[in-house]
Amino acid sequence: MGGRGRIFGRVTAVALVASAVLTAPALADTHGTRALIRYTEHGIPHISAKSFDGLGYGYGFAAAKDNLCELANGYLTVDAKRSKYLGPGGSGNSALSGADSNLASDVHFQRINDSGVVESLLHQPRREVKEIVGGYVDGYNKYLKEHGTQDPACRDAGWVRPITDIDVYRHLYAIAGISGQGELVNGLVGAQPSGGVLPEDAAARISTALAEEGTIGSNGIAVGKAGTAAEQDSVLLGNPHFPWQGGRRFWQAQLTIPGRFNASGASLLGMPLIQIGHTRDTAWTHTFSTARTFGLFEVKLTPGDQLSYVVDGQPEKMSAQKVSVEVKQPDGSLATDTRTLYSTRYGPVITGVGDIPLPWTTTSAYTLRDGNATNLRALNSWFDLNQAQDVEDISKALKSTLGVPWVNTIATDRHGKALYSDVQVVPHVTDELADRCSTPLGRQLFQAAQVSVLDGSQGTCAWGSDADAVEPGLLGPGRLPHQIRDDYELNANDSPWLANAGAPLTGYPWIVGDTGTTRSPRTREALISTEEQLGEFTTASMKELLFGDRSRLALLAADAAAEVCGTGPACDALRSWDRTYTLESRGSLLFERFAMRLGPGPIWKVGFDPADPLHTPNTLDTQNPVVRKAFDDAVAELTAAGIPLDAKLGDHQSVTRNGKRIPMHSGPGQLGILNAMAPVWDPKAGNVDFVHGSSFIQVVGLSGKACPDTSTLMTYSQSADPTSPHFADQTELYSRGEWVRGRFCEGDILSSPELRIVALR
Repeated sequence: MGGRGRIFGRVTAVALVASAVLTAPALADTHGTRALIRYTEHGIPHISAKSFDGLGYGYGFAAAKDNLCELANGYLTVDAKRSKYLGPGGSGNSALSGADSNLASDVHFQRINDSGVVESLLHQPRREVKEIVGGYVDGYNKYLKEHGTQDPACRDAGWVRPITDIDVYRHLYAIAGISGQGELVNGLVGAQPSGGVLPEDAAARISTALAEEGTIGSNGIAVGKAGTAAEQDSVLLGNPHFPWQGGRRFWQAQLTIPGRFNASGASLLGMPLIQIGHTRDTAWTHTFSTARTFGLFEVKLTPGDQLSYVVDGQPEKMSAQKVSVEVKQPDGSLATDTRTLYSTRYGPVITGVGDIPLPWTTTSAYTLRDGNATNLRALNSWFDLNQAQDVEDISKALKSTLGVPWVNTIATDRHGKALYSDVQVVPHVTDELADRCSTPLGRQLFQAAQVSVLDGSQGTCAWGSDADAVEPGLLGPGRLPHQIRDDYELNANDSPWLANAGAPLTGYPWIVGDTGTTRSPRTREALISTEEQLGEFTTASMKELLFGDRSRLALLAADAAAEVCGTGPACDALRSWDRTYTLESRGSLLFERFAMRLGPGPIWKVGFDPADPLHTPNTLDTQNPVVRKAFDDAVAELTAAGIPLDAKLGDHQSVTRNGKRIPMHSGPGQLGILNAMAPVWDPKAGNVDFVHGSSFIQVVGLSGKACPDTSTLMTYSQSADPTSPHFADQTELYSRGEWVRGRFCEGDILSSPELRIVALR
């Protein structure tokens, strides 16, 4: 790859006076430059290069500048060295696994590293992707060598080190597996023969545990020509709800090779391609899918040998893998933790999901198969999306790579088309296979949570194959939901069924999702709001729709809550409340604390009707004791916190950055708010931070004009480094409901009043 090894050149910062902005040098005129970074408002980098290696180089340098500690923490994690530097306790790194300690995290990732699985998959990324990754490594290392970090989170930390290509691939492999083996780490790293009995309520408890893990969500709304106003052919809203802290933050950039490659948007830290964004002609986003990406097998053990199992009457020995990690001791010395872990032809043995045991007895054991355990194809998926010229190109990229790991895709194009696609990695577990091969636990768990538990003693119960899938064991694109229309397509983390209310999707396997069931309040809000504006959508109206902060649940239940309330200032506030979560709204915080207590029980007088899924269930049952208790408890909670029941939301919901309190609008997605946020409740102060919620937001309008009409917002700002000027600047914009102007075309970039150019040589 061109330029590898030449990583310690001079960094040139070119400060441009106003007269020079109009004639700023193009990349071709910048002699000896490997990458050119043009920074516009809020530190957004527009990275240009002559090669993919150069794009990666600029991306790695700029990403390290903004988020070095978070990136280094990710590489520490996949290198299985957390216990060595930080001790065995802690809580792991939730961005990359569900490990409940540093030691559990290290055992998991050391097992992966020792297996060589990532190295065995390096044939999957295409040549250009490998060039980007190689350049990214050089750029990251260049920044680290020349600048280090001022971020107190890792200043002078021994675990911040130069990286290699394999670190990047291991990191991306971990991201792909976060919905499968990564989520189930604790049950894998401690798996040993132990006896015990499967709890009678195991299926219900596992289903609940997995549902709790899946609370992070997203919205994607794609409106085609039939749904837009005359001046635009399509409008896309991308609104992922990702963590506000840690390594699953987004970071924004534009990547350009003049005349060949041009994509703008954001990606998770360490992913040197655009994951959610747009080209000149298309725009796309992703939402978490309901499709289950892993499954279990129950194997029958050979009598008298807990390390052997039987398939089709023949014994097979489990493979044993000894895993050793270094562990920092209380006195600072290092010791070694060594354990032996076991696998079957179906995957590694697992002895629990969360705190629910899956016993490894003298007669049977459970094993895990993860559909993403052989996936580095995701890099190719996003490389192809970064070059798409229409939704057909997006469809082709998804189907040919089958690498998107756990998300739906929603997209639009300049031709006025809207796409919904759940073409991604899904185990080939058809309804027929589950019916034929499920164990007793599997019959319950598959119905409750789409998790298959198949009989591993029968070879015919292995995952199936489709001719149009890129590898055996996965559902082919022909079985997965996919639809292109000219009015709209959307998803808000429910199943594919109502991606368009007028054209329901059916016929897909149960492992993908359900049909004909209650939609979440957020999905109902997305569908109703979209259909209300069909034929009139513009980028401006889409932004207003999102930041209107309307609560669908409040529209359904606030009047009834006021009835429960009775009389007084709080009751008056509820009655006059406009059912939104703006900074000035009164009564919204009381309704939030009430609604979050209602739970999923039978609280509605009118139940769900599949013939009217947008408007049912409805009519809150105010005589239900659960409802009345929830309201009384909410009143008591606010009173104990010293918060007036009719308080303004902005007075008691905020984040604090560098000692400055920033009031925040919005509320939990469970309330049917599109611009969803998961607040951190302090019983003495109200909502004092967000766990996750709206993160990188984009609204993109496409038409016959040369440049897309784009507005973006990184709600938590570009940098996790509190010493950076871009640590909280966009967070303050979000507080005020303001957006960042998208700068995609050359004229827009060069006209930025804050343009700053850095040439990397």
